[in-house]
Amino acid sequence: MSLFDPASDRTAPGAPLAVRMRPRALGEVVGQAHLLGEGKLLRRLIESDELVSLLLFGPPGTGKTTLARVVAEHTSARFVPLNAVTAGVADVRKAVQEAADARRFHGQRTILFIDEIHRFNKAQQDLLLPYVENGTVTLIGATTGNPYFEVNPTLLSRARVLRLEVLGTEDLRALVQRALADPERGLGARNATLTPAAVDHLIDVANGDARIALNALEVAVMTTTPDEHGARVVTVERVEDAMQRRLVRYDGTGDEHYNTISAFIKGMRGSDPDAAVYWLARMLHAGEDPRLIVRRMVIQAAEDVGNADPVALLVATAAAQAVELVGLPEAQIPMAQAAIYIACAPKSNAAYRAIAAANDDVANLPAHPVPAHLRDAHYRGAKALGHGIGYEYPHDHPGGYVPQQYLPDNVAGRRYYEPTDRGREAAIEERLRRWRDTAATESEPQDAGASKTERRDAQREGHDIG
Repeated sequence: MSLFDPASDRTAPGAPLAVRMRPRALGEVVGQAHLLGEGKLLRRLIESDELVSLLLFGPPGTGKTTLARVVAEHTSARFVPLNAVTAGVADVRKAVQEAADARRFHGQRTILFIDEIHRFNKAQQDLLLPYVENGTVTLIGATTGNPYFEVNPTLLSRARVLRLEVLGTEDLRALVQRALADPERGLGARNATLTPAAVDHLIDVANGDARIALNALEVAVMTTTPDEHGARVVTVERVEDAMQRRLVRYDGTGDEHYNTISAFIKGMRGSDPDAAVYWLARMLHAGEDPRLIVRRMVIQAAEDVGNADPVALLVATAAAQAVELVGLPEAQIPMAQAAIYIACAPKSNAAYRAIAAANDDVANLPAHPVPAHLRDAHYRGAKALGHGIGYEYPHDHPGGYVPQQYLPDNVAGRRYYEPTDRGREAAIEERLRRWRDTAATESEPQDAGASKTERRDAQREGHDIG
Protein backbone atom coordinates (compact mmCIF):
# COMPACT_ATOMS: atom_id res chain seq x y z
CA MET A 1 0.00 0.00 0.00
CA SER A 2 1.64 3.26 -1.08
CA LEU A 3 1.29 6.75 0.22
CA PHE A 4 -0.94 7.51 -2.72
CA ASP A 5 -3.28 4.54 -2.56
CA PRO A 6 -6.97 5.45 -2.14
CA ALA A 7 -7.02 3.09 0.83
CA SER A 8 -3.88 4.50 2.34
CA ASP A 9 -3.35 6.27 5.64
CA ARG A 10 -5.95 8.93 4.78
CA THR A 11 -8.65 6.67 6.17
CA ALA A 12 -6.58 4.53 8.54
CA PRO A 13 -7.81 4.51 12.13
CA GLY A 14 -5.85 6.99 14.20
CA ALA A 15 -4.55 8.98 11.23
CA PRO A 16 -4.26 12.69 12.12
CA LEU A 17 -7.09 14.94 11.00
CA ALA A 18 -4.78 16.80 8.60
CA VAL A 19 -4.06 13.50 6.83
CA ARG A 20 -7.70 12.36 6.75
CA MET A 21 -8.88 15.69 5.34
CA ARG A 22 -6.41 15.88 2.46
CA PRO A 23 -8.27 16.77 -0.75
CA ARG A 24 -9.13 13.87 -3.03
CA ALA A 25 -9.89 15.97 -6.11
CA LEU A 26 -8.83 19.26 -7.62
CA GLY A 27 -12.07 20.95 -6.58
CA GLU A 28 -11.34 20.25 -2.90
CA VAL A 29 -7.98 22.04 -2.89
CA VAL A 30 -8.07 25.28 -0.90
CA GLY A 31 -5.75 28.20 -1.59
CA GLN A 32 -2.99 28.65 -4.19
CA ALA A 33 -5.36 30.47 -6.53
CA HIS A 34 -2.35 31.91 -8.38
CA LEU A 35 -1.57 28.35 -9.53
CA LEU A 36 -4.92 26.58 -9.44
CA GLY A 37 -7.44 29.27 -10.35
CA GLU A 38 -9.34 29.01 -13.59
CA GLY A 39 -6.93 29.31 -16.49
CA LYS A 40 -3.83 29.27 -14.27
CA LEU A 41 -0.75 27.26 -15.23
CA LEU A 42 -0.86 24.33 -12.83
CA ARG A 43 -4.59 23.81 -13.25
CA ARG A 44 -4.21 23.73 -17.04
CA LEU A 45 -1.36 21.23 -16.77
CA ILE A 46 -3.34 18.94 -14.47
CA GLU A 47 -6.56 19.10 -16.44
CA SER A 48 -4.81 18.51 -19.76
CA ASP A 49 -2.67 15.70 -18.31
CA GLU A 50 0.32 17.37 -19.95
CA LEU A 51 2.62 17.88 -16.99
CA VAL A 52 6.18 19.15 -17.24
CA SER A 53 8.80 18.66 -14.54
CA LEU A 54 7.93 20.81 -11.55
CA LEU A 55 9.48 21.88 -8.27
CA LEU A 56 6.82 22.77 -5.71
CA PHE A 57 8.37 25.16 -3.23
CA GLY A 58 6.71 26.49 -0.12
CA PRO A 59 6.50 26.43 3.68
CA PRO A 60 5.11 23.40 5.53
CA GLY A 61 1.36 22.98 5.43
CA THR A 62 0.77 24.79 2.14
CA GLY A 63 -0.30 21.74 0.13
CA LYS A 64 2.73 20.45 -1.77
CA THR A 65 2.01 16.79 -1.06
CA THR A 66 -1.69 17.45 -1.51
CA LEU A 67 -1.07 18.68 -5.03
CA ALA A 68 0.96 15.56 -5.73
CA ARG A 69 -1.99 13.46 -4.56
CA VAL A 70 -4.34 15.42 -6.83
CA VAL A 71 -2.01 14.80 -9.76
CA ALA A 72 -2.04 11.09 -8.90
CA GLU A 73 -5.85 11.09 -9.09
CA HIS A 74 -6.02 12.96 -12.42
CA THR A 75 -3.11 11.74 -14.49
CA SER A 76 -3.06 8.77 -16.86
CA ALA A 77 0.65 8.37 -16.26
CA ARG A 78 2.19 5.97 -13.77
CA PHE A 79 2.74 7.74 -10.49
CA VAL A 80 5.77 6.74 -8.41
CA PRO A 81 6.29 8.45 -5.05
CA LEU A 82 9.58 8.58 -3.15
CA ASN A 83 10.57 10.40 -0.01
CA ALA A 84 14.09 11.78 -0.06
CA VAL A 85 14.48 11.14 3.67
CA THR A 86 14.16 7.38 3.29
CA ALA A 87 14.99 6.75 -0.38
CA GLY A 88 18.51 6.07 -1.59
CA VAL A 89 20.33 5.75 -4.90
CA ALA A 90 19.07 2.18 -5.34
CA ASP A 91 15.46 3.36 -5.02
CA VAL A 92 16.02 6.06 -7.63
CA ARG A 93 17.70 3.63 -10.02
CA LYS A 94 14.84 1.16 -9.63
CA ALA A 95 12.23 3.86 -10.23
CA VAL A 96 13.86 5.18 -13.40
CA GLN A 97 14.52 1.67 -14.75
CA GLU A 98 10.85 0.75 -14.30
CA ALA A 99 9.90 4.06 -15.92
CA ALA A 100 12.13 3.28 -18.91
CA ASP A 101 10.55 -0.18 -19.25
CA ALA A 102 7.02 1.24 -19.03
CA ARG A 103 7.85 3.78 -21.71
CA ARG A 104 9.55 1.26 -23.99
CA PHE A 105 7.12 -1.66 -23.75
CA HIS A 106 3.81 0.03 -22.97
CA GLY A 107 4.23 3.62 -24.18
CA GLN A 108 3.31 4.81 -20.70
CA ARG A 109 4.64 7.95 -19.07
CA THR A 110 5.87 8.03 -15.47
CA ILE A 111 5.56 10.86 -12.99
CA LEU A 112 8.23 10.55 -10.30
CA PHE A 113 7.24 12.46 -7.18
CA ILE A 114 10.07 13.12 -4.71
CA ASP A 115 8.95 14.61 -1.43
CA GLU A 116 11.55 16.75 0.39
CA ILE A 117 13.83 16.65 -2.63
CA HIS A 118 16.20 19.08 -0.92
CA ARG A 119 17.23 16.13 1.29
CA PHE A 120 18.86 14.44 -1.71
CA ASN A 121 22.58 15.10 -1.95
CA LYS A 122 24.27 16.31 -5.11
CA ALA A 123 25.02 12.80 -6.41
CA GLN A 124 21.43 11.68 -5.94
CA GLN A 125 20.11 14.76 -7.69
CA ASP A 126 22.60 14.34 -10.54
CA LEU A 127 21.39 10.77 -11.00
CA LEU A 128 17.97 12.11 -12.00
CA LEU A 129 19.34 14.45 -14.66
CA PRO A 130 19.52 12.25 -17.78
CA TYR A 131 16.11 10.70 -17.14
CA VAL A 132 14.44 14.08 -16.68
CA GLU A 133 16.32 15.38 -19.71
CA ASN A 134 15.23 12.58 -22.07
CA GLY A 135 11.69 12.36 -20.73
CA THR A 136 11.95 8.95 -19.09
CA VAL A 137 10.32 10.53 -16.05
CA THR A 138 8.43 13.73 -15.40
CA LEU A 139 9.77 14.95 -12.07
CA ILE A 140 7.66 16.58 -9.40
CA GLY A 141 9.77 17.61 -6.43
CA ALA A 142 8.42 19.08 -3.22
CA THR A 143 10.66 21.16 -0.99
CA THR A 144 10.43 23.52 1.94
CA GLY A 145 13.94 24.75 1.14
CA ASN A 146 14.48 27.37 -1.53
CA PRO A 147 15.25 25.31 -4.67
CA TYR A 148 17.61 28.02 -5.87
CA PHE A 149 19.78 27.13 -2.87
CA GLU A 150 18.92 23.46 -2.34
CA VAL A 151 18.62 21.97 -5.83
CA ASN A 152 21.50 21.53 -8.26
CA PRO A 153 21.40 24.24 -10.95
CA THR A 154 21.47 21.67 -13.76
CA LEU A 155 18.37 19.94 -12.38
CA LEU A 156 16.76 23.26 -11.54
CA SER A 157 17.09 24.41 -15.15
CA ARG A 158 15.04 21.44 -16.33
CA ALA A 159 12.02 22.10 -14.12
CA ARG A 160 9.51 24.85 -13.51
CA VAL A 161 9.64 26.27 -9.99
CA LEU A 162 6.17 26.93 -8.57
CA ARG A 163 6.01 28.88 -5.32
CA LEU A 164 3.21 27.90 -2.93
CA GLU A 165 2.15 30.62 -0.52
CA VAL A 166 1.01 30.25 3.08
CA LEU A 167 -2.74 29.84 3.26
CA GLY A 168 -4.79 32.95 3.88
CA THR A 169 -7.23 33.51 6.72
CA GLU A 170 -10.29 32.60 4.68
CA ASP A 171 -8.57 29.51 3.27
CA LEU A 172 -7.90 28.21 6.78
CA ARG A 173 -11.40 29.14 7.91
CA ALA A 174 -12.84 27.05 5.06
CA LEU A 175 -10.66 24.08 5.98
CA VAL A 176 -11.68 24.28 9.65
CA GLN A 177 -15.39 24.44 8.82
CA ARG A 178 -15.06 21.56 6.34
CA ALA A 179 -13.33 19.41 8.95
CA LEU A 180 -16.00 20.22 11.57
CA ALA A 181 -18.79 19.32 9.15
CA ASP A 182 -17.40 16.14 7.54
CA PRO A 183 -18.81 13.09 9.38
CA GLU A 184 -16.72 10.53 7.50
CA ARG A 185 -13.18 11.88 7.55
CA GLY A 186 -13.56 14.89 9.80
CA LEU A 187 -15.10 15.73 13.16
CA GLY A 188 -18.75 15.88 12.11
CA ALA A 189 -19.67 12.94 14.33
CA ARG A 190 -18.31 14.81 17.37
CA ASN A 191 -21.03 17.49 17.20
CA ALA A 192 -18.42 20.19 17.73
CA THR A 193 -18.50 23.92 17.17
CA LEU A 194 -15.95 26.64 17.83
CA THR A 195 -16.75 30.03 19.21
CA PRO A 196 -15.92 32.83 16.75
CA ALA A 197 -13.05 33.92 18.99
CA ALA A 198 -11.70 30.36 19.09
CA VAL A 199 -11.77 30.10 15.28
CA ASP A 200 -9.96 33.43 14.96
CA HIS A 201 -7.31 32.39 17.47
CA LEU A 202 -6.78 29.01 15.82
CA ILE A 203 -6.30 30.63 12.42
CA ASP A 204 -4.07 33.37 13.79
CA VAL A 205 -1.73 31.03 15.63
CA ALA A 206 -1.57 28.48 12.78
CA ASN A 207 0.15 31.22 10.75
CA GLY A 208 -0.93 29.91 7.35
CA ASP A 209 -0.11 26.23 8.04
CA ALA A 210 -3.11 23.98 7.34
CA ARG A 211 -1.55 20.95 9.03
CA ILE A 212 -1.06 22.81 12.30
CA ALA A 213 -4.56 24.27 12.18
CA LEU A 214 -6.29 20.93 11.57
CA ASN A 215 -4.26 18.90 14.04
CA ALA A 216 -4.72 21.53 16.76
CA LEU A 217 -8.43 21.62 15.95
CA GLU A 218 -8.64 17.88 16.51
CA VAL A 219 -6.88 18.09 19.87
CA ALA A 220 -9.11 20.99 20.97
CA VAL A 221 -12.29 19.13 20.01
CA MET A 222 -11.20 15.85 21.59
CA THR A 223 -10.31 17.55 24.88
CA THR A 224 -13.58 19.48 25.12
CA THR A 225 -16.18 17.75 27.31
CA PRO A 226 -19.65 17.45 25.72
CA ASP A 227 -22.48 19.29 27.46
CA GLU A 228 -25.75 17.66 28.55
CA HIS A 229 -26.95 17.69 24.93
CA GLY A 230 -23.78 16.03 23.62
CA ALA A 231 -22.48 19.22 21.99
CA ARG A 232 -18.85 20.26 22.24
CA VAL A 233 -18.33 24.02 22.28
CA VAL A 234 -14.64 24.71 21.83
CA THR A 235 -13.46 27.94 23.48
CA VAL A 236 -10.38 30.08 23.04
CA GLU A 237 -8.90 28.50 26.16
CA ARG A 238 -9.17 25.03 24.63
CA VAL A 239 -7.48 26.22 21.44
CA GLU A 240 -4.70 27.85 23.46
CA ASP A 241 -4.16 24.59 25.34
CA ALA A 242 -4.04 22.65 22.07
CA MET A 243 -1.57 24.97 20.36
CA GLN A 244 0.55 25.94 23.39
CA ARG A 245 2.27 28.78 21.60
CA ARG A 246 2.34 30.79 18.43
CA LEU A 247 4.27 29.21 15.59
CA VAL A 248 7.08 31.40 14.29
CA ARG A 249 7.88 30.29 10.76
CA TYR A 250 11.65 30.07 10.74
CA ASP A 251 13.98 27.34 9.52
CA GLY A 252 17.30 28.49 10.94
CA THR A 253 19.38 27.85 7.83
CA GLY A 254 17.13 28.03 4.78
CA ASP A 255 14.98 30.55 2.97
CA GLU A 256 13.15 31.99 5.98
CA HIS A 257 16.45 32.43 7.80
CA TYR A 258 17.83 34.57 4.98
CA ASN A 259 14.55 36.41 4.43
CA THR A 260 14.22 37.33 8.11
CA ILE A 261 17.81 38.47 8.59
CA SER A 262 17.42 40.47 5.35
CA ALA A 263 14.31 42.19 6.72
CA PHE A 264 16.17 42.94 9.97
CA ILE A 265 19.08 44.52 8.09
CA LYS A 266 16.82 46.53 5.82
CA GLY A 267 14.80 47.78 8.79
CA MET A 268 17.95 49.17 10.42
CA ARG A 269 19.22 50.58 7.12
CA GLY A 270 15.83 52.17 6.50
CA SER A 271 15.91 53.96 9.88
CA ASP A 272 12.88 52.09 11.23
CA PRO A 273 13.61 51.15 14.87
CA ASP A 274 10.23 49.43 15.27
CA ALA A 275 10.92 47.08 12.37
CA ALA A 276 14.43 46.42 13.67
CA VAL A 277 13.13 45.42 17.11
CA TYR A 278 10.32 43.30 15.65
CA TRP A 279 12.58 41.24 13.40
CA LEU A 280 15.11 40.93 16.22
CA ALA A 281 12.41 39.58 18.54
CA ARG A 282 11.14 37.21 15.87
CA MET A 283 14.59 35.73 15.28
CA LEU A 284 15.27 35.31 18.99
CA HIS A 285 11.84 33.81 19.58
CA ALA A 286 12.51 31.26 16.84
CA GLY A 287 15.85 30.27 18.36
CA GLU A 288 18.29 32.05 16.05
CA ASP A 289 21.88 32.13 17.28
CA PRO A 290 22.31 35.58 18.93
CA ARG A 291 25.95 35.64 17.86
CA LEU A 292 24.90 35.67 14.22
CA ILE A 293 22.53 38.57 14.90
CA VAL A 294 25.12 40.74 16.65
CA ARG A 295 27.69 39.98 13.97
CA ARG A 296 25.24 41.41 11.44
CA MET A 297 24.73 44.49 13.62
CA VAL A 298 28.48 45.11 13.85
CA ILE A 299 28.72 44.93 10.06
CA GLN A 300 25.62 47.11 9.69
CA ALA A 301 27.00 49.80 11.98
CA ALA A 302 30.06 50.16 9.75
CA GLU A 303 28.35 49.64 6.40
CA ASP A 304 25.26 51.82 6.75
CA VAL A 305 26.12 54.29 9.52
CA GLY A 306 29.88 54.54 9.30
CA ASN A 307 31.45 57.85 10.19
CA ALA A 308 28.13 59.65 10.18
CA ASP A 309 27.98 58.30 13.76
CA PRO A 310 31.04 56.22 14.71
CA VAL A 311 29.47 55.46 18.09
CA ALA A 312 27.11 53.01 16.35
CA LEU A 313 30.01 50.62 15.79
CA LEU A 314 30.97 50.86 19.48
CA VAL A 315 27.38 50.17 20.56
CA ALA A 316 27.10 47.18 18.22
CA THR A 317 30.43 45.78 19.41
CA ALA A 318 29.35 46.25 23.02
CA ALA A 319 26.16 44.31 22.28
CA ALA A 320 28.26 41.49 20.83
CA GLN A 321 30.32 41.45 24.03
CA ALA A 322 27.13 41.47 26.13
CA VAL A 323 25.91 38.33 24.34
CA GLU A 324 29.08 36.55 25.44
CA LEU A 325 29.07 37.97 28.97
CA VAL A 326 25.46 37.53 30.04
CA GLY A 327 23.77 35.38 27.39
CA LEU A 328 20.06 35.15 26.72
CA PRO A 329 17.48 36.16 27.77
CA GLU A 330 19.12 39.23 29.34
CA ALA A 331 21.34 39.90 26.32
CA GLN A 332 18.29 40.71 24.22
CA ILE A 333 18.14 44.10 25.97
CA PRO A 334 21.56 45.38 24.79
CA MET A 335 20.85 43.73 21.45
CA ALA A 336 17.65 45.75 21.16
CA GLN A 337 19.51 48.88 22.25
CA ALA A 338 22.09 48.37 19.51
CA ALA A 339 19.48 47.65 16.82
CA ILE A 340 17.55 50.78 17.80
CA TYR A 341 20.71 52.91 17.88
CA ILE A 342 21.77 51.76 14.41
CA ALA A 343 18.26 52.35 13.04
CA CYS A 344 18.06 55.87 14.50
CA ALA A 345 21.61 56.94 13.61
CA PRO A 346 22.36 59.18 10.60
CA LYS A 347 23.26 57.01 7.64
CA SER A 348 26.34 56.87 5.45
CA ASN A 349 27.71 54.05 3.34
CA ALA A 350 30.79 56.08 2.40
CA ALA A 351 33.18 53.69 4.19
CA TYR A 352 31.58 50.74 2.38
CA ARG A 353 31.87 52.51 -0.98
CA ALA A 354 35.47 53.50 -0.23
CA ILE A 355 36.71 49.98 0.42
CA ALA A 356 34.70 48.64 -2.53
CA ALA A 357 36.31 51.18 -4.88
CA ALA A 358 39.77 50.53 -3.47
CA ASN A 359 39.27 46.77 -3.84
CA ASP A 360 38.27 47.31 -7.45
CA ASP A 361 41.47 49.23 -8.20
CA VAL A 362 43.63 46.70 -6.34
CA ALA A 363 42.06 43.87 -8.32
CA ASN A 364 42.15 45.53 -11.74
CA LEU A 365 45.11 47.91 -11.85
CA PRO A 366 48.84 47.19 -11.76
CA ALA A 367 50.33 47.28 -8.25
CA HIS A 368 52.79 50.15 -8.63
CA PRO A 369 55.61 50.40 -6.09
CA VAL A 370 55.25 52.30 -2.83
CA PRO A 371 56.54 55.85 -3.48
CA ALA A 372 60.13 56.20 -2.29
CA HIS A 373 59.38 58.91 0.29
CA LEU A 374 56.80 56.63 2.00
CA ARG A 375 59.06 53.58 2.28
CA ASP A 376 60.44 52.32 5.56
CA ALA A 377 63.60 54.26 6.47
CA HIS A 378 64.29 52.81 9.91
CA TYR A 379 67.05 50.36 9.00
CA ARG A 380 70.71 50.89 8.14
CA GLY A 381 71.21 51.67 4.49
CA ALA A 382 67.59 52.64 3.82
CA LYS A 383 68.46 56.23 3.02
CA ALA A 384 71.18 55.07 0.64
CA LEU A 385 68.37 53.36 -1.26
CA GLY A 386 66.40 56.60 -1.33
CA HIS A 387 63.80 55.41 1.18
CA GLY A 388 62.05 58.14 3.16
CA ILE A 389 63.83 60.98 1.39
CA GLY A 390 61.43 63.87 0.87
CA TYR A 391 58.87 62.65 3.39
CA GLU A 392 57.39 65.48 5.46
CA TYR A 393 56.21 64.70 8.99
CA PRO A 394 52.70 66.20 9.31
CA HIS A 395 53.10 67.10 12.99
CA ASP A 396 55.96 69.44 12.08
CA HIS A 397 53.48 71.62 10.21
CA PRO A 398 50.69 73.92 11.33
CA GLY A 399 47.44 72.07 11.91
CA GLY A 400 49.20 68.70 11.69
CA TYR A 401 48.72 68.60 7.94
CA VAL A 402 51.03 68.86 4.95
CA PRO A 403 50.12 68.04 1.34
CA GLN A 404 52.14 65.19 -0.16
CA GLN A 405 51.48 62.11 -2.26
CA TYR A 406 50.38 59.06 -0.26
CA LEU A 407 49.25 56.81 -3.15
CA PRO A 408 51.18 54.98 -5.87
CA ASP A 409 51.68 56.98 -9.04
CA ASN A 410 49.01 55.17 -11.07
CA VAL A 411 46.22 55.93 -8.60
CA ALA A 412 47.46 59.27 -7.29
CA GLY A 413 44.53 61.64 -7.03
CA ARG A 414 41.94 58.88 -6.66
CA ARG A 415 39.22 59.66 -4.10
CA TYR A 416 37.82 56.51 -2.56
CA TYR A 417 36.24 58.11 0.48
CA GLU A 418 33.57 60.68 -0.27
CA PRO A 419 31.83 61.60 3.00
CA THR A 420 28.19 62.55 3.07
CA ASP A 421 26.70 65.70 4.57
CA ARG A 422 24.98 63.69 7.33
CA GLY A 423 25.90 63.45 10.99
CA ARG A 424 29.56 63.73 11.90
CA GLU A 425 30.57 63.17 8.30
CA ALA A 426 29.47 66.72 7.53
CA ALA A 427 32.39 67.98 9.67
CA ILE A 428 34.70 65.39 8.08
CA GLU A 429 33.64 66.53 4.62
CA GLU A 430 34.38 70.16 5.49
CA ARG A 431 37.79 69.25 6.93
CA LEU A 432 38.74 67.22 3.87
CA ARG A 433 37.58 70.03 1.62
CA ARG A 434 39.91 72.48 3.38
CA TRP A 435 42.81 70.08 3.20
CA ARG A 436 42.19 69.42 -0.49
CA ASP A 437 41.94 73.15 -1.18
CA THR A 438 45.26 73.58 0.60
CA ALA A 439 46.83 70.82 -1.47
CA ALA A 440 45.50 72.38 -4.67
CA THR A 441 46.91 75.78 -3.67
CA GLU A 442 50.29 74.22 -2.85
CA SER A 443 50.46 72.68 -6.29
CA GLU A 444 49.94 76.04 -8.07
CA PRO A 445 53.00 78.03 -9.36
CA GLN A 446 54.24 80.46 -6.66
CA ASP A 447 56.40 83.62 -6.63
CA ALA A 448 60.03 82.64 -6.97
CA GLY A 449 60.99 85.12 -4.23
CA ALA A 450 59.14 83.29 -1.46
CA SER A 451 60.41 80.06 0.10
CA LYS A 452 58.21 76.94 0.23
CA THR A 453 57.89 77.19 4.02
CA GLU A 454 57.03 80.90 3.85
CA ARG A 455 54.35 80.23 1.26
CA ARG A 456 52.87 77.38 3.33
CA ASP A 457 52.84 79.41 6.57
CA ALA A 458 51.26 82.38 4.82
CA GLN A 459 48.61 80.22 3.25
CA ARG A 460 47.67 78.61 6.58
CA GLU A 461 47.72 81.82 8.64
CA GLY A 462 44.38 82.26 10.38
CA HIS A 463 43.10 78.80 9.40
CA ASP A 464 42.00 76.20 11.94
CA ILE A 465 42.87 73.09 10.02
CA GLY A 466 41.40 70.77 12.75
